[in-house]
This record gives sequence, C-alpha cells and structure tokens, in this order.
Amino acid sequence: MNTLLVRDVEVAGRPGVDVLIRAGVIVAVGPGLDVPGTAEVLDGRGGALIPGLHDHHLHLHAAAAQRMSVRCGPPHVRSAGDLTDALAAAPGDDWIRGVGYIESVAGLLDSAGLDRIHATRPVRIQHRSGAMWVLNTAAAARVRLDNADHPGVERDERGRPTGRVWRADDWLRDRLPATAPPALDAVGADLTRFGITGITDATPDLSESSLDALVDAHLRGIVPQRMRLLGVPLHHESSWCTYSLSSGPYKIVLADSGLPELDDLVATIRRVHEAGRAIAAHCVTREALLILLVALDEAGTRPGDRIEHGALIPAETIEQLRRRGLTVVTQPGFLAHRGDDYLHDVEPRDLPDLYRCRSLIDGHVPTALSSDAPYGPLDPWEVIAAAVDRRCPTGEIVGPAERIDSSEALDRYLAPLDDPGGPARTIRVGAEADLVLLDRSLAEVLASPQADRVRATVIRGEVR
Repeated sequence: MNTLLVRDVEVAGRPGVDVLIRAGVIVAVGPGLDVPGTAEVLDGRGGALIPGLHDHHLHLHAAAAQRMSVRCGPPHVRSAGDLTDALAAAPGDDWIRGVGYIESVAGLLDSAGLDRIHATRPVRIQHRSGAMWVLNTAAAARVRLDNADHPGVERDERGRPTGRVWRADDWLRDRLPATAPPALDAVGADLTRFGITGITDATPDLSESSLDALVDAHLRGIVPQRMRLLGVPLHHESSWCTYSLSSGPYKIVLADSGLPELDDLVATIRRVHEAGRAIAAHCVTREALLILLVALDEAGTRPGDRIEHGALIPAETIEQLRRRGLTVVTQPGFLAHRGDDYLHDVEPRDLPDLYRCRSLIDGHVPTALSSDAPYGPLDPWEVIAAAVDRRCPTGEIVGPAERIDSSEALDRYLAPLDDPGGPARTIRVGAEADLVLLDRSLAEVLASPQADRVRATVIRGEVR
C-alpha cells in the first residue's frame, strides 16, 4: 500500500499543512503530521496544494495527430506564401496532413485552390474548426472523391466534388493508408505537466480501434488521468470500465454544416436516454442551440445532459438552460487564440453571446471550462487567463461583461468529471488523491495563471 506525505503546503489558504495519502486516498490533513516509516515525502516548500484539474472536453487522438502534422494557420502560417513554404517543407514523400487552416491565410480553399499551393503530393488540410477537410486533386483521386456517396462530400452545381469534406472523419480515415491510432505518450505527459488529473474525451462515434487504443493508453499509464469517453457507442459492452475509466454522456453533433431534422434529433435523444445515458450536444451556432432546446422539450431531459461549446448562447435562452437542468461545457480559450477572427467575422449583434461565462454562472447554469484541444489551447492556465481577461491576439476585449475572476475560472476546472459545473473538489480526508502542487501561494498563482507554476502532479496518490 503506497503512502505519500506532502509536507508544508498551503491548503485552502492555510499555510504549513501536511497531507497524508494512503492507497490513493487522503487520510489526514493538518500541521505536523508524523511521517510513516515507509512513506515517500514530497516537500511542498510552502506552495499551494489544490485538487487536480479536469479538462471536461478534449480530443486525445486529434491532439496527438496534430503533433505530426503541418501547421497551416496562425501564428505559424499567415499567408498563401507561408502555406506554400510549409507544405513544401513537409517531411516524407507521400501524404501531407495539415491542420489549423483558416480563411485569412488563403481564402476558402477547394481542390483547385489547394493545387495552386501544392499539387505534387496528396494533401489534406483540416480547417481550424475541426469540421472540414480540404483535399487537393491528388488526394481527392486517392480517396475516390468522385464516387463518394457520403453526405459530407461537398459538390458544386454540376455535381462535382469541390474537395471540401464536412464531418466525415471516419469515412475519410477508411480511405487513407492504414495506420494505427497515434501514440498518446506526449499528450499524456503534457496533461500531467499542466496539472490535469482527469479528462473527458469528446470525440464522437469512436471506432473500435480508437476506443481500444484509448483504453490501452489509460490502463498502461500512458495517459494516467481519469478518463471519460463521450464517443462510446450506445449499448457497448464496456468490460474495461473501472473507477478511473468510463463512458460518459453520448455525444451528438448538431453540425453547423447541416443541422439535423427535428424529428430525427428527438428520436436520437430518446434513444440515448432509453439506453441510460445523458446527451452531450455539440452546439456552436445559435440555430443549433435553438433546435436542441425545441427537441428537448419534446424528448425530455435527463440528469447529466450537457451542451458542448455553447459558442453562441443568446441571453434569452439562459433561463431555458437553467430550467432544463442543462450544463454548458465551454471554451473561452478560443478568444485568446482567435478572438480577432471573431471580431472580424461574427455579426456584431452576436459578439456579446460568444463563449459566455459570467451570465451563465449568474443565471445558475452549471458551467465548466475545457480546452477542446487540439482546436483550442490544451494549457488550462491559458484558458483560465482567457476567461478572466477575454483578450484576443490583437489586444481587443471580446465580451467584457462575460469576464469571471480567476478563482471562479479555476473552480470550473475543479468540478468532478461526472458533474462538470458542479461544486469544486477540495482537499479533505476521504477524497481521492488527485492533486496539484504549485510553487507558490494560490493567490499568487491566480494573479498570473501560468503552467510553469505547477511543481508536481499527483494522480491516485502517485507523484508524476
């Protein structure tokens, strides 16, 4: 039975506290605790000890794949010339995978436009939203885009594929050279370095190979964080479920590229609820949110139903969210990465509705923060800072009325995995020993949130 004593830490603002952990559970909290003979001792040096952070919405395999891809958008690439150079410098001699593209680089790309930038090798570039891929002519030929019957394959007025493919990751993956899911070692290490001890993978409709790889990475300790999976198929026989690995609400995507028919959405929600799971509804646009609310009126709600992103939430819907008991899992980190694009592209009337925080909390809507990595910043301290200042890359402020203070933002990372938006976890006897040791007081850290303030991360009582 592993025993760990964390010596001389600040707990809940009280300095000089020791925390004793046995078998992954906190068993004593107080000053001057005796050191058991076999205990490992971690000297806190007066720094704050807080519960481990939970990222309530990310995409593990996409984050790992991004590391092996060509960056195709700001800040790495800002012009068509930059993109030409980046693709030309891609290693290898066959497929090129690009990520992070945005129209400010070279416009709305299609196959012909991408051919002008790079035509030699097959190229597929993912839009920064994660919703669309663009294929050049060589790539389109390889995946037989001409003969594709997937509804996400965009076609022009003559019925010819444009090279843009929407919400068709699995379809596209089946037509690419066979590869195993990307290794998660580096992503697991980054999560630990940031002080994240629990994650919710929000990838929808996980394939058997992806699901097996995620489970394996957790069981082998490559991703040691407690893990919930939204993309586990309904009625899946989950023999791997443990106290640290489980399915969560079922992910439903209300794609802005093609919203579902209301009757179909109602039927899907009912099917999920009848299977004993809540829903996690991807809602980015105003229209998607309104359709979801109408569908829930007909299908009914279930405890744990949640909205992913909530990128645009009209003020008049906040009371409706509260009344239905919905949780919003949102990502203000997008403001820090692409707020200038929002200021340019989003209708002025919609800007106050972007990635709400303050009004949701004041409206008693359970609200959790998350990264949506790799599409948003994985670093939770960067997301916390964005929730506080809402400053975009140009320095302008997006939605100042939606600011929250840093302690409120941190609390939105401290909610239990199975209750995002719920009460923040605390350091107490009987609690699971998923902890973060900071290098100074919590007040000092929250005055300037940065990942390098994390000295050590403890997961299930083990120092990582």
